[in-house]
Amino acid sequence: MNLLVDGIAQNAVIKTGRKQKLLIDGRDEDYEIYRIRLDFLYFNDQNDRIATDISQYNATHPHNLISSVQHDAQYNALVHSFIVKSNEARLKTTQRNIQVYGQMNPGVVLADGRVIDGNRRFACLRNIQESTGAEQYFEASILEHTLGHNAKQIKQLELTIQLGQDRPVEYDPIDRLVGIYNDLICTREDGKSLLTIKEYLHCLGTNATEADIKADIERAKLMIEFLESINAPLQFYLAKQMNLNDPLKELYKILKKCHSDEQKEDIKLAVFANLLMQPRGDMTRYIRKVGKIISNSKFSSGFLDEQLKLAEQVYDTLEGTPVVTEKVINENIRTQDALREEFAHSTEKWVSKADGDATRNRPAQQAKDAYQILDTIDTNIFKKLNEEQRDDVRNRLDQIQEALNRIRGELDA
Repeated sequence: MNLLVDGIAQNAVIKTGRKQKLLIDGRDEDYEIYRIRLDFLYFNDQNDRIATDISQYNATHPHNLISSVQHDAQYNALVHSFIVKSNEARLKTTQRNIQVYGQMNPGVVLADGRVIDGNRRFACLRNIQESTGAEQYFEASILEHTLGHNAKQIKQLELTIQLGQDRPVEYDPIDRLVGIYNDLICTREDGKSLLTIKEYLHCLGTNATEADIKADIERAKLMIEFLESINAPLQFYLAKQMNLNDPLKELYKILKKCHSDEQKEDIKLAVFANLLMQPRGDMTRYIRKVGKIISNSKFSSGFLDEQLKLAEQVYDTLEGTPVVTEKVINENIRTQDALREEFAHSTEKWVSKADGDATRNRPAQQAKDAYQILDTIDTNIFKKLNEEQRDDVRNRLDQIQEALNRIRGELDA
């Protein structure tokens, strides 16, 4: 089925007479906007916004995997539910706006009916049609690209349109990491990833740098490692439910400062156990405290030794749980209140030591900083100062001397 042939012939695709400017394949051009009957369209299963929901469905329905290769009414209904779930409040707002003002922003679809840009608007129109009984039309430009189900070309086109057009896309951060995994990490049958970093950046235009994407890749790898460590490989929905994006950012910062691979592995084992147990509600702040301890060489080894002994109990529990689900986490793992409290107590104890050490060392560091500042003064410039400026320097030096006398007096007391 081709919208520009069959759709027009069946009066299901109608020209509006309007156009929109799109940057595709490096060319900025005006594209015709059409009104398209909803039953001629289908959702894009490669949309990063629903990546975690698709991964969860495919994990629990291995014989009925979601794939737009076999798209039909059942496929559209299922993906529709994921679109709604991804941000129900935002979808309701968009739906109200469409009902009052009509569809303000046209989407982009392929000639076979795949919605590349505008999946949420498409879902809203489906809702409106179902609730009112009035036939709705999706306004969009139709690209004559013959992509079939070429995952690479579809993804490049989606990225170019959604992320390369200098407009916001409200993805959950974990969904974006899943997209990074699917596009840049996961290898296909030929042993290669779907896209290279350069291809990915080309789609984004100037919105990101290679360093940005490499950092995203490392954070996505940490997410993968965490899920593997808790016997839930590729169960991305768990990472989303645990709100792991910001804690993983903190862990990434900690690991960047480590020079020993052995220490990195110990830190990951300890932090992963903490993320699973969730000793405190705000895990981002909690992992930040872990980073403060690790950065102090006097305490990092003792802290890790203590944490790894606790982590061993977590991993022992996981050995008896070959498949970890949300239910298992909530009912079998996080119900170990005593162990959770031991994790929290250990972290609070060592962060107090690190804070105390920093407090004790602060006067020496401040004195060192003061000396370095004074040492940078170029005394040769005094010859060029007038008397008023010289007096100002003398007054400042007198104040410094008074402060030094006071500090030395307290130090020798």
